[in-house]
Amino acid sequence: MNPHHSQPLPALLSHFNSEPGLRELQNRLDDAERSGVDADRMVVLYEQALPLVETAMWSCGPDATAVSLYQAAFRELEQIIARTGCDTRHRFVVIIPVADRPQHLTNMLESLLDLCSAFGYGGMHEGRFRKVAVIIADDSMEEDSIARNRAIAERFDSKGIETLYFGADDQAEQLGRLTPEQRVSLESVLGTPEKTCFRHKGASANRNLAYLFARRMLRADEKTLFYFVDSDQQFTVRTRTAAGIEDLAAVNYFYYLDRLFTRHPIQVLTGKVVGDPPVSPAVMSGNFLSDVAAFLDQIAREQATDPCRFHPTEEHGGDDAAYHDMAELFGFAPAAGAFRYRCPLTGPHDHTACLAEFSRRLDRFFHGEHPTRLTLFSYKRGFLALDAARTVYTGNYVCTAEGLRHFIPFAPLRLRMAGPVLGRLVRAEVGSKFVSANLPMLHTRATEGEERFEFRPGVERARTGVDLSGEFERQFFGDVMLFTMERLIEQGYPGHTLAADEIERTLDTVEEALYRKYVAKRSDILRRLEHAATLFADTGRWWNTTPGLEMAKENFEGFFANMQRNFGEGSNAYRLIGAGARREARRREILDALVGYTADRDTWDAVFGAMPEGRQ
Repeated sequence: MNPHHSQPLPALLSHFNSEPGLRELQNRLDDAERSGVDADRMVVLYEQALPLVETAMWSCGPDATAVSLYQAAFRELEQIIARTGCDTRHRFVVIIPVADRPQHLTNMLESLLDLCSAFGYGGMHEGRFRKVAVIIADDSMEEDSIARNRAIAERFDSKGIETLYFGADDQAEQLGRLTPEQRVSLESVLGTPEKTCFRHKGASANRNLAYLFARRMLRADEKTLFYFVDSDQQFTVRTRTAAGIEDLAAVNYFYYLDRLFTRHPIQVLTGKVVGDPPVSPAVMSGNFLSDVAAFLDQIAREQATDPCRFHPTEEHGGDDAAYHDMAELFGFAPAAGAFRYRCPLTGPHDHTACLAEFSRRLDRFFHGEHPTRLTLFSYKRGFLALDAARTVYTGNYVCTAEGLRHFIPFAPLRLRMAGPVLGRLVRAEVGSKFVSANLPMLHTRATEGEERFEFRPGVERARTGVDLSGEFERQFFGDVMLFTMERLIEQGYPGHTLAADEIERTLDTVEEALYRKYVAKRSDILRRLEHAATLFADTGRWWNTTPGLEMAKENFEGFFANMQRNFGEGSNAYRLIGAGARREARRREILDALVGYTADRDTWDAVFGAMPEGRQ
């Protein structure tokens, strides 16, 4: 066997030998092996073969054998690259903001370690991955979470990934590097974390502080990319295979991101997510209630003890916003009709078991799961295709050192939609250097295996039920900020200075229009709620006479009660966005933030430009 050639790629090509292009590549690899070509030529052959293999693998649905061979082929490529003696590819600094989610953090880092082991990007030196490092930016409140996060950082550092813990003391030290004047000027970017002892200061302020720390990770002799991910995500994709819906480590994120940033003048690149939707339940309730009603209507036609028929194989044709009640605001057509529930139970089971399982998933919706509108991965045009972007998915984006200048705007307001707002600003400022790639990550609201949820701001639980009002209020005013921003950018903002009264008029127009939409959607939600609740309460339905479904009935009734509590008369959520002191205070905050953004950007640029690069 030629030392430059080994088994994984030929085996992978043979696995899909019905593809003509792959048979030709197999022949070229065989010729290369016989003639003993050098490592540089072998790298070229591998880079030609792998995209063709991917197309074949994803067109027929990947299986465990193909994924294993695919990973092994990349590890072999890494060994060949090492033999060239010249690896100038990017080093990645993975930044993980976290707040009281130690189990999520563990799952994320386990997936990262699996990614590094499976594909071997950059190789290893003395037991450590050469081109991957991690920063854990901790915003936890609970002492137990803080202690666990520190221990998690130490554990994964010992497993071969350089892992730095950026906690309250480190954050205070980072702020201490600023002058008092800079510190005051940047309160609208970094907030005032000293007031909360650097705990629960908010995701945006936490990320912006991590930006300052991350800059110190630059090395003069190595290209660096900064990869921001969320703790409730993983470096896998959820997709349909011949065996059903599976989570697969079938995307070589670092390899393809390096190639994209090498080939194109990118400053910021965003991926998306698959799995659970990245939006609040506050804007998914209407379509979910439609799906609940459709499920009840469909299962009512079945016999309770017949084998479960809720295992559809067809895919829904919905777009990326199929889960959103107001998809049209973002340029998407509303999803046509209800989505069918896919029962996750395996083995023989009847409709009684299916109904009970569905009922257990209802409460999870209030933490962001959507049992009927799960997003699955599609290979589409491959991993090297780029599209113009307009939204930054703050749980999955990558930037250069220059891209770190694009801080998360309006951090102290703690609004949702920070990523879309940032995306509109980045697009306005750098144009084609802001792109989107088909490199999604798996998003999971619940910690795997424990069937429980860790901390989520704006979702409160009490004996009386779930209160989404905090989440709802942040969502509404986040939408106000986003669509005001879109209108202002059309007028030349932020490059062109707009008068405060121009900004105020735009804000008022957008706010009133969105409020009317939210009120109209509320009426729609209550109509759908009444329909679903009436269907369930019908005494003629078999679940109301079948023994053993008492808990399932409690789950449904609790779900309907929580929906009524959050969207019905007396709703605290709608009180917070209605006319009054709270709404006026929010409006003033947003207006001041928009008027002051240019000054914020100038101060941030000055601080960034003055900061020394490299570890200190």
